[in-house]
Amino acid sequence: MDDLDRAILAELQLDGRISATALAAKVGLSVAPCHRRIRELERSGIITGYQAVIAADRVGLGFEALVFATLKNRAELKDFEAAVEEVDLIVDAQRLFGDPDFLLRVLAEDLSHFQRVYDDVLVGLPGVEKLTSTIVMRNIKERAVIPV
Repeated sequence: MDDLDRAILAELQLDGRISATALAAKVGLSVAPCHRRIRELERSGIITGYQAVIAADRVGLGFEALVFATLKNRAELKDFEAAVEEVDLIVDAQRLFGDPDFLLRVLAEDLSHFQRVYDDVLVGLPGVEKLTSTIVMRNIKERAVIPV
């Protein structure tokens, strides 16, 4: 990966829908070589996909909580992770070193909806020993651009 690839990645992170013509002009290439580089970045797994960024509050999911999960034992890690993948309202999940074991970012309609999700879904995830949650007041930096 060279400086041109890095420039392409930087631009695509800012606007994944930019046309190849506009992208080529921004990074100082003609369209065909720019296209080839994009395809190679995709093929090599550096670019893993493209997606729309949705304003959660505009689709009725304006409540956000961070939930820390501690498991009873490590034997249920894979079952816990598989179950988390199936819960649509868990939009981010990280396995952590130390205690707690996981950090889950959960969206809900409001506090009442979150309580139902917590009681009916999160508590029942495989191997859960303890859950602790905190409500997100405001997102300061939600969609970070990876420095390339």
